[in-house]
Amino acid sequence: MARSERKPRAYLCRRFTENVEAALKQRYDLSVNENDRILSPDEVESRAQGAQVLFASATEQITESVLRRLSPTLRYVATLSVGYDHIDMHAARTLGIGVLHTPDVLSDACAEVAMMLMLNACRRAYEADRMVRSGNWTGWGPTQLLGIGLKGKRLVVFGMGRIGRQIAVRAQAFGMEIHYHNRRPLPAGQASGAIYHADLDEALLAADVLVIAAPGSPQLKGVINARRIALLPPRAILVNISRGDLVEDAALINALTAGRLFAAGLDVFANEPDIDARYRGLDNVFLSPHIGSATEETRDAMGWLLIDGLDALYQGRTPDNLLTPFHSRAYETTQ
Repeated sequence: MARSERKPRAYLCRRFTENVEAALKQRYDLSVNENDRILSPDEVESRAQGAQVLFASATEQITESVLRRLSPTLRYVATLSVGYDHIDMHAARTLGIGVLHTPDVLSDACAEVAMMLMLNACRRAYEADRMVRSGNWTGWGPTQLLGIGLKGKRLVVFGMGRIGRQIAVRAQAFGMEIHYHNRRPLPAGQASGAIYHADLDEALLAADVLVIAAPGSPQLKGVINARRIALLPPRAILVNISRGDLVEDAALINALTAGRLFAAGLDVFANEPDIDARYRGLDNVFLSPHIGSATEETRDAMGWLLIDGLDALYQGRTPDNLLTPFHSRAYETTQ
């Protein structure tokens, strides 16, 4: 891409893949958070001073204060995530700071993890793994670790976006009946026969398995609460790959402890990484550390989507993954 003699300054809040970082260093005067520790907003403010581009991820809170303190030098925030609820979008628009994200390229990887969580929850994988590793397995038994099969079960996808539709495709291959809840029904060509529920409460009544794939937003915080968990059929399975705070931890833990739900599979948590410690003591919850998009191919693709989007902006074009209006001075190099 066209450049002035000096490379624009950029700050990388978290370590990206080796290939992506090499490409960033070719394009930018790049400073890096070498130890990859999650940075507080104050640390982002102090470390990214003078940067035109801030490369972030879902672990950083890019608050109004961060954006104002880095403005007017800062031109873009490029987040290695689909969601952008960790960025103050109103402040970004007010300050003329563009925000880029990474849609589409992680749908397959996240759908695979959703199926992993679903299968592990249904088939009691945590208990099974622990039994073998501990040396307590005495051999096969007819009633040992009986789980729940997927064939013929009703799957409700809460959030039938790109990721949700890929989950549905995979679940259909397991013989599941697909239902979904969105704000509006999908076009017939995208629904692939899935049954639409306009009302979330109605959808939950049908959910032998509930997969939460809705985009994170303040409006959805705590949407899966005790009242709604009680609507699920007895011994239902709950899977969350969206945002941890969509589920009320106390309500889910109580339902799992009481046997009201058979099991859960969770890849996301409120207050990550400081999760509710009670989850660690439950046999009927399968836990994974927010690895939905964690494949080499996907993380490379996410990084290149940001790079290509910024390249387009430096060339005066507007990329599809730009969330805020094009800033006409974005290509200027800070002196």
